[in-house]
Amino acid sequence: MKIAAIQMVSGTGVAANLAAARALLAQAAAQGAELAVLPEYFCIMGQQDTDKLQVQEPAGSGPVQDFLSRSARELGLWIVGGTLPLATRDAGRARNSSLAYAPSGECVARYDKMHLFRFAQEGESHDETRVLEPGTAPARFALAARDGHVYTIGLSICYDLRFPELYRALQADVLLVPSAFTFITGQAHWELLLRARATENLAYVLAAAQGGVHENGRRTWGHSMLVGPWGEVLAMQAEGPGVVMGEVLASRLREVRQRLPALSHRVL
Repeated sequence: MKIAAIQMVSGTGVAANLAAARALLAQAAAQGAELAVLPEYFCIMGQQDTDKLQVQEPAGSGPVQDFLSRSARELGLWIVGGTLPLATRDAGRARNSSLAYAPSGECVARYDKMHLFRFAQEGESHDETRVLEPGTAPARFALAARDGHVYTIGLSICYDLRFPELYRALQADVLLVPSAFTFITGQAHWELLLRARATENLAYVLAAAQGGVHENGRRTWGHSMLVGPWGEVLAMQAEGPGVVMGEVLASRLREVRQRLPALSHRVL
């Protein structure tokens, strides 16, 4: 099964971001991808954290959700829409949500980011709790691929990458990590964490990232990549918009899990 991580450098305008995302999704579909994953906040990287609250949507309807459904249907793709802000009962806080769409256009899974990022160093600080409400449960979905295999796809978002217990709970064949890692933390830990999650779960990890200098002045790390179940980097793009293509093989999953049946050896 061919899969694609879409790397973007999203700006402050939703319409322009959706147009850029559509062009990259079409490129992935033309290259034979069955599944394409957009990065975290693909639809908006605002001037300030509260900007995302201005474009939040009720679950089930809205310009961004309609875009994802329509794109999946028209391109014949499974699409995981990175993240978008979905409304909560608290007008001052949204959920940072990842939505999965089947080629029919149906939304088949929703995951709300459980771990909210907080970081401060050298004049740069972030605290997602100011405008976000955390999710409460893991989420995954089944994807029946053209190769006849049904893959379990596990959903996660960015900062979740530092919490291995989430990935253990997902028990997935392919782990998705749409992200907007900071340059500082990405340079230090991004590849290390992605390869660790793949290795310890004997699973593929597909990470779609924001990668470059944004209109708001923020710099994200990028390095979208596909990591194999033995921890090897199979494809990667460092910076700038693009499509990172790779292949998931059911036979490779069986091979490594039979060679090293560590998942059945867990004690805790």
